[in-house]
Amino acid sequence: FSNYVSVGNCADIASADMLEYWEKDPATKVILLYLESFDNPDVFTRISRRVSMTKPILAIKGGNTMAGSRTTHSHTGAMVTPDLVSDALFRQAGIVRVTTIEQLFHSAMLFASQPVPTGKRVAILTIGGGRGTLAADACSRNGLIIPELSDETVTRVKAAVKRDMEIGNPLNLSASVTAGEFENTLKILTEDPGNDALITIYVPSAGLGAEEIEGAIEKAMPVVEQRGKPILCCFMGHTGSQGKVMAGGRFVPYYPFPEDAALALANAAGYGEMAGRKRGTVRQFAGVAQARGREIVMRALTSGPERPLWVSPDETCELLSCYGIRTVASRIARTAEDAAAAACQLGFPVAIKLYSSTISHKSDVGGVVLNVRSADEAKHAYDEVAARLTEIGRGEEMEGVTVQPMIDARTEAIVGVTEDATLGHVMMFGLGGVYAELVKDVTASLVPLTDLDAREMIDSVKMIKLLRGYRGAAPLDTEALEDLLLRVSALVEDLPQITEMDLNPVKILPKGQGYRVVDARIMLK
Repeated sequence: FSNYVSVGNCADIASADMLEYWEKDPATKVILLYLESFDNPDVFTRISRRVSMTKPILAIKGGNTMAGSRTTHSHTGAMVTPDLVSDALFRQAGIVRVTTIEQLFHSAMLFASQPVPTGKRVAILTIGGGRGTLAADACSRNGLIIPELSDETVTRVKAAVKRDMEIGNPLNLSASVTAGEFENTLKILTEDPGNDALITIYVPSAGLGAEEIEGAIEKAMPVVEQRGKPILCCFMGHTGSQGKVMAGGRFVPYYPFPEDAALALANAAGYGEMAGRKRGTVRQFAGVAQARGREIVMRALTSGPERPLWVSPDETCELLSCYGIRTVASRIARTAEDAAAAACQLGFPVAIKLYSSTISHKSDVGGVVLNVRSADEAKHAYDEVAARLTEIGRGEEMEGVTVQPMIDARTEAIVGVTEDATLGHVMMFGLGGVYAELVKDVTASLVPLTDLDAREMIDSVKMIKLLRGYRGAAPLDTEALEDLLLRVSALVEDLPQITEMDLNPVKILPKGQGYRVVDARIMLK
C-alpha cells in the first residue's frame, strides 16, 4: 500500500480530493475506494474520468439495498434502484465496480502487477480437466472468451508434449506433466496471437510439487513479458500464498480458485475496454421548441397545488412533440359515441385505453381493449372499461378513454427518467410493456447522455438480440432508439422540473421506420 486513508464523514476531505492526490502520486499504481455516498457527483465523475485514463480505479459501494427508501409513482421509479444508479455512475466515471472486499483485493493484485489485457480472449493451461472446465465456465460467465487454438499452436504443442492427449482450450496436460512440458506449453500459448491473457491452474498431486510448477512459470516469464500479456496463476490448496516475484522483478498473482482468477481478469478486461473508449458528445438538436416546452411545464405547475403533479395526456403529447419525439396519434373521447367517432377518424383497428389522471397502470384495472375493429366495438369497449372501473369502485376516476391506432410491432421498449436525490436525473432503457417490472431487463445512465452512452445502453440489455433480428427476424430500428434516448435527455436537461417520466410501451418498428411512443406519463415537482 502506498497510502491508506479513512475520510470518515468527509467534513473536509472527500473521495474526489484523494483521487486528485493519488493521480499525481508516483507510488500509487491502482486506486481502491469504499463508498457509501457521492458527496459531489459532478466533481467526482469528472475527476474519476480523467484519473481512470491513466490509473485504474476499483470501487466497492455500500448501502445498495435501500430499494424502498423512496416513494415511486412509475415503472421507471420502481425499477431504477440505488444499485442500478451506482452502476450508471461508476460506468460513466470509468470506475471498475466490484461487489466484495475479496474481489476488490483480488482485482487490485492483478492491476498492480500485470499489463491490462488488450482483449477478452483467454488461454487456460491446467493439469486437470475438471478445473479447466470450471475455469472456462467462469470466464464465459464473466464475459471473457475461450477461443479455439490455432492449427499452428496445436502442432507446436504436439511436438512439445510427446504423448497421446487431446489438445484444446482449456489445455489439460494431466497430472503426469513434467516441468519442461509445462514451461514449453506456456510459452507456446503465450506466442499464440489468438489470445490476450493466460490462466494457469495447478493442484497438488502425486506428481510435481508447486515449487516445480512455479519454476516452470518463472522460466516462461521472459516470453510472457515480451508479448505483454497478463498471466494469472491458480495454485489450488495453496490459499495462503498470494503470488510471487519472479526473476526480473515481475510479480505474478496467485488465486486460490479458478473462479477468482476469472473474475479478476474480467475486471481488468472491462477496464481496458473502458479506458480505450471514446467519451462521445452530447448531441444538439435543431428545431427543438424549447420555449414552448417550458411554457407547457410552467402552465401545468401553476394549475394547482397538488404534488406530485402529472402533466395531462394532451400536454404530455405536445411536450414530447416539442422535442421531436414520435408518438402515436391519439384522440380523447368522453363518451362511447365520441370513442366510435374517433376510431372511425383514425382508422381501424384501434386500441381503447382508460383516460384517468389518477390511475397509472391502466391494464391493472382492465382499462385496455385492443384490436377494436368497428364503431360498434368501440362503443362496447368504452362501456366495458367503464363497467370494470365501476365494479372495483373506481368509476369516478374515469375521465374518458384514449383512442389510438394499433401499431404492429413485435418488440416493445420502455424509456424512462427518474430523479435521484444525489445524482440528479437518471435515464432508464429496457424491455417494455406490461411485463417491464417483472422482467427488469433494463440499464441506466446519468443525464446528460452522449451519443455513445445511448448506444451502450441499447447494446447492454438482453433484448438487443430481439432488436438485431432474433432467429431470422428482420432487424429493428436501433438508430431511431438512440435518437429517442438523446432527445429525452435533452428534454429533461432543458426542463429540470420533470422528476419522473415513463414512455411505455415504445413500439419499435423495422429498420428505417423508427418507433412510436404509445403511452407516456410525465410527473413534475
